[in-house]
Amino acid sequence: MREDTRTILFAAIVCITCSLLLSGTAAGLKSLQEANKEFDVKRNIVKAFGIDIGEMKRPEIESTFKKHVTEETTGELPIYTWTDDGTETPSKYAFPISGKGLWSTLYGYLSLNADLETIAGISFYKHGETPGLGAEIEKDWFLSQFTGKRLYADGASTEFVVAKPGYAQGDSAVDGISGATLTGKGVEALLRKDATAYAEYFNSIKGNRE
Repeated sequence: MREDTRTILFAAIVCITCSLLLSGTAAGLKSLQEANKEFDVKRNIVKAFGIDIGEMKRPEIESTFKKHVTEETTGELPIYTWTDDGTETPSKYAFPISGKGLWSTLYGYLSLNADLETIAGISFYKHGETPGLGAEIEKDWFLSQFTGKRLYADGASTEFVVAKPGYAQGDSAVDGISGATLTGKGVEALLRKDATAYAEYFNSIKGNRE
């Protein structure tokens, strides 16, 4: 075999080997990314149900989701239910929320208590808002305000308000974030929009209870 032929053959083998290795690595990374993405969804759904996940490790969160959370679909609208230990009837209901902020689309989950009117918890897991300003929507000090607030009344969604900091009044309002008025208005708008979209579903559940 001529020297130049051996060189070309060697280079080809190296290229093929590298390509196979890169393909395998990319496939492995994609699988890992998908698994992490799926876990992040579960993590935020559990958090939205009002569960303190601060000290929980991944296996515990996975176990909590599997034990208590069931995913359902009502028409084209996804819904998640939370069932307490020793019971069969859901005690909380969660649904995805999304809408425009200042710089990005905000994605999260919100849950209702068994009364199907008051908020049990909320979480935001994806956005591109300004760090230290709009990005505060994912911080506990902001999210904790929503617990117990009224999202529905008399079978319809409330005019929920994200107010100027320090000016929230009533049981359907929370304080906004200083310097992030437009992000707060985005949260206000998406809550009203998605609450309206799910109103008929929750009314049907109430009807079945009567």
